[in-house]
Amino acid sequence: MPDTIETTARAALAEVLPQDLPPEAIALDAELDHLGLTSLNKVLFLTSVCDRTKVGLQHFTEHDLAAMRTLGQVVDALSRHAEVN
Repeated sequence: MPDTIETTARAALAEVLPQDLPPEAIALDAELDHLGLTSLNKVLFLTSVCDRTKVGLQHFTEHDLAAMRTLGQVVDALSRHAEVN
């Protein structure tokens, strides 16, 4: 069975964080910028998680992407479009 969007997003985020943090230790309500995520790493994270979950970036406007400030918001946004693909 494929990973859930939350599990996939946690793993993708852990890969781009500046500190070594296990995916399961990342709280859904943690602010991405408080975790040390740079703008470039946020783009890398979102691109990676969209690719892994097969949710196209075309579903999101620039405003949508800017509004994704927590891991939970990213998971919620991806979940709304997961069935579109």
